[in-house]
Amino acid sequence: MSLLRVENVSKHFGNLIAVDNVSMTVEPGELRAVIGPNGAGKTTFFNMISGFLTQTKGRIIFDGEDISGVMPARRVWKGIARTFQITEVFPELTVRENLRIAVEVTAGYRLSPWLSSDADGEIRARVIELLDMGGLADKADRLVGEMSHGDQRATEIMMALALKPRLLLLDEPTAGMGDQETYDITQLIRKLHRDQKLTIVLIEHDMRVVFHLADRIMVLAEGKMLAEGTPKEIAASEAVQAAYLGKAAA
Repeated sequence: MSLLRVENVSKHFGNLIAVDNVSMTVEPGELRAVIGPNGAGKTTFFNMISGFLTQTKGRIIFDGEDISGVMPARRVWKGIARTFQITEVFPELTVRENLRIAVEVTAGYRLSPWLSSDADGEIRARVIELLDMGGLADKADRLVGEMSHGDQRATEIMMALALKPRLLLLDEPTAGMGDQETYDITQLIRKLHRDQKLTIVLIEHDMRVVFHLADRIMVLAEGKMLAEGTPKEIAASEAVQAAYLGKAAA
């Protein structure tokens, strides 16, 4: 069974059609990229999958269940987590504290007035596991607001992973980064995909990242699906080169 099926979804804002009859199927363990020029409808598409926008038409099926009308928080509990174009962290807290909040929420402890020693130990152990997994152990007690953009993004990704998702949506994870930070985040995404067997769909403008990571690529242009295929097939597509890659290179 496919983990995610997006069936003929459209999103209208008045007379503006932001996404027009787009379908996509994601298999368990797949790493899928969604690319396209600015204004192609990529983030709107993500917002419908994660529940922040309700599609005008079409259906979204996750693990065999129609979640088209399910609220964002419920989609998280069903196994969908995401990051955003603008990094969403608590800058006044340390990396460890950011991760602890996410772990406590996942474990259902966030509203508890007290924790048993066993529960506290489990939370601490999970935070340490996430720090190690994200390459953040040596930065655990630094304030996130004082860290580099790349480290902030890594913290955000690990906070999303604390939610124990089966599907992770990454919205432009390397946006605004230099070469080294882009490399580091790319390696982190590859590691999570490989070691955690995590299904990932990402929006990304950096074609080096896309072609290095993706099993399959979907190209959006003016709200419609222009092409879909392997990195090799997309790179060879004249339609994609004309509508997107050619513009990026120009």
